[in-house]
Amino acid sequence: MLEKKAEEVVILYIGEKSSFADYFVIASGQSERQVRAIAASVEDSLKKQGVRPIGHEGEGLSQWMLVDYGGVIAHVFHAGARLFYDLEGLWHDVPREAVVEERAAVAR
Repeated sequence: MLEKKAEEVVILYIGEKSSFADYFVIASGQSERQVRAIAASVEDSLKKQGVRPIGHEGEGLSQWMLVDYGGVIAHVFHAGARLFYDLEGLWHDVPREAVVEERAAVAR
């Protein structure tokens, strides 16, 4: 996500409160094109590792794209849509971790 200049990347651990996933990874893009590029990058990176999504949603308007990997669901929002849907607010009581560029550089 960070390679495509995603902003405000955060990981929410929802496993203790949810039966459908363990983690949400949430990120923002500044345009519909960037939102699509971030979501495509997630799919391409994991596909190279042999991991395929269960499904994906939101290709039409690209205000909110979701890539579902079962235990991990990636949400990529246009900045305004992220504020409107406020997933972080809905899951305010779960552990979370911000992802910063330095962490991504270590993982590479």
